[in-house]
Amino acid sequence: MTLWSDPGMPDFFDAAPRVRLRDPLAAFLGAARDGVLEYGYADAVKLAGHSCPTVASAFLMTRAALAALYGDALPERGGVKVDLRKPAQEGVTGVIANVMSLLTGATMDTGFKGLAGRFDRRRLLAFEMPVEGQARFLRLDTAAAVTVSARLERVPGDPRVGELMPLLLGGAASAEQQELFRTLWQERVRRLLLEHADDPEVFLVQQA
Repeated sequence: MTLWSDPGMPDFFDAAPRVRLRDPLAAFLGAARDGVLEYGYADAVKLAGHSCPTVASAFLMTRAALAALYGDALPERGGVKVDLRKPAQEGVTGVIANVMSLLTGATMDTGFKGLAGRFDRRRLLAFEMPVEGQARFLRLDTAAAVTVSARLERVPGDPRVGELMPLLLGGAASAEQQELFRTLWQERVRRLLLEHADDPEVFLVQQA
């Protein structure tokens, strides 16, 4: 069984949930009609350079947090502050932060500086913050906030992944083993995106 149609990405990327929002800066500068932007999982993959449960969970945590904060209204890119509990260089925190930054526009000090006091994207992302869960999302206009966490252990991967990875890393895997590893690895990502995106047992959102 082939995972994808060369030279594309896995087919399930297109079937994954999307994040639609409005960016006032994009509207102001004419980058998108009415500033409306839509991000798919493939955009997060292109940013990270790979697809894994961490990238998928960061994408889905952000989606869940924005839905909780804005309901049926379009979330405002640049209008949310993101606080992460762990240090930036610990584990996969940096990867998670990059995906959250992609979707929300929030940055520490490298983002757009703004125009006449508007559209400033700096100081909207922080690490080592005393928050419950993995991250807190706070609306700048209303001060409403939620915390979000991903419980990835509830969507375990195939145990063969752990057996195959050392073979691939050591250059000892056959072509069949390499293909099996990639298929099994992406199968867990597929399940997260297509079967558990709205599962409160996997993606926990709470009022902050």
